[in-house]
Amino acid sequence: MPDRDAYDAVIVGGGHNGLVAAAYLARAGRSVLLIERLADTGGAAVSSRPFPGVDARLSRYSYLVSLLPKKIVRDLDLDFRVRTRTVSSYTPTERAGRPTGLLVGGGEARTRQGFARLTGDQREYEAWRSFYAMTGQVARSVFPTLTDPLPTRDELRARIGDDTAWRTLFEEPIGAAIEERFADDLVRGVVLTDALIGTFADAHDPSLRQNRCFLYHVIGGGTGDWNVPVGGMGALTDALVDAARAAGTRIRTGCEATRIESDGQRAEVTYATADGEHTVAARHVLVNASPQALAGLLGDAPPPPAEGAQLKVNMLLKRLPRLRDTSVDPREAFAGTFHIGEGYEALATAYTEAAAGAPPTAPPSEIYCHSLTDPTILAPALVERGYQTLTLFGLHTPARLFTRDHDAVRAELLKSTLAQLDQHLAESITDCLALDAEGRPCIEAKTPLDLERDLRLPGGNIFHRDLAFPYAQEDTGRWGVETRHANVLLCGAGAVRGGGVSGIPGHNAAMATMGV
Repeated sequence: MPDRDAYDAVIVGGGHNGLVAAAYLARAGRSVLLIERLADTGGAAVSSRPFPGVDARLSRYSYLVSLLPKKIVRDLDLDFRVRTRTVSSYTPTERAGRPTGLLVGGGEARTRQGFARLTGDQREYEAWRSFYAMTGQVARSVFPTLTDPLPTRDELRARIGDDTAWRTLFEEPIGAAIEERFADDLVRGVVLTDALIGTFADAHDPSLRQNRCFLYHVIGGGTGDWNVPVGGMGALTDALVDAARAAGTRIRTGCEATRIESDGQRAEVTYATADGEHTVAARHVLVNASPQALAGLLGDAPPPPAEGAQLKVNMLLKRLPRLRDTSVDPREAFAGTFHIGEGYEALATAYTEAAAGAPPTAPPSEIYCHSLTDPTILAPALVERGYQTLTLFGLHTPARLFTRDHDAVRAELLKSTLAQLDQHLAESITDCLALDAEGRPCIEAKTPLDLERDLRLPGGNIFHRDLAFPYAQEDTGRWGVETRHANVLLCGAGAVRGGGVSGIPGHNAAMATMGV
């Protein structure tokens, strides 16, 4: 139990953002209590061994790092590192009756050669280079602002200083720019995928939710690079726990918050444990949970949940599968993002089918093999035997598809998703799966409804809500973490500039608490 009945700050929720906030506040000399309903901290940013008897630590939910600022790692003296993937992406396809594909990475010459091999000339490569030079400029301009008070829309536009870039990313559906700049269907699709991660939208959706998703996927670190956490995602939250505790934070698990009361200056948090209900007072309360959970704790009407849209599949292989495209080494092809069924028209078809309430007949997805970049997540004996992890992320699988018969739809969608992958392999992926201690294939699939149940993500949305452009709007407050109570702050992914593994909402809520 807590060693006192009042704290400067009580943090509700022990995900990575809550831990970041706790570490900052405790290092600033504040008394901090962090309570977490589960038996362990970390939230979605954890490593676990999902397959019985197999020593493989998978980043089960969150898995890559792009948005975590180096500033937070430095400020908190975190013992945490990431590694850059050697290849950005490989996208298999078939042209003129033969298997081929697009390899991006391995240096400019390799990438240029990859485009020429796919399209027959350099036009698509030059368009690619020009487009990502533009997004790179936006990344360098926008990313440093994410740990500052929110700029106004005009301030951010002036900081970017490029009207074409602003129009492309902030004002017009991203599909217009993709169709204007690129001619090849496969190249168009590879570009579009960054707009669809966990986001159910068409390329021309007038809401621009796809633009906001795209923006957060290309600005990370000021470069847009997606890196592999060394030791798995749990290495980050372990480091954050160490930093928070070293600074004096009291961390208590198995404590579920049930109510927050505040008069704007003082607050009380009521929480339940195995031995009953307890109350603790605080000057500030920071909530590392969804906006819906925050509303429930305050007794407010919850906002409608934003629908999640992803199929998350974790696999452990006894070997990487051979490819039909024999010109590419599987260790290169799977080292980056392996795109499956993500041509531009295929993505549009999958969206149309899912919007009509039917699982896509050719589900689009992408795969990441973390163990190629960081083999430390596998026991040495598994590494010696050639085992590898695979994480598959399916697109255009909104939560609504699973409400009728969840388990049956999940099984059928997994089957058709793996069939799409098999079209590009020289052997079935199921033949490559390792077996657990009970002889079962090492594969698990999670739908939005699974994530809603396991992690309390409303609608199974991995961002907690629709992402927002990173500038101030009418009700965002100075830092994008404020609520109607002056001393109650939202430090989870649902804050403005939240989403992904970033620590940014935790940092910003701590700054707001300290009056920075």
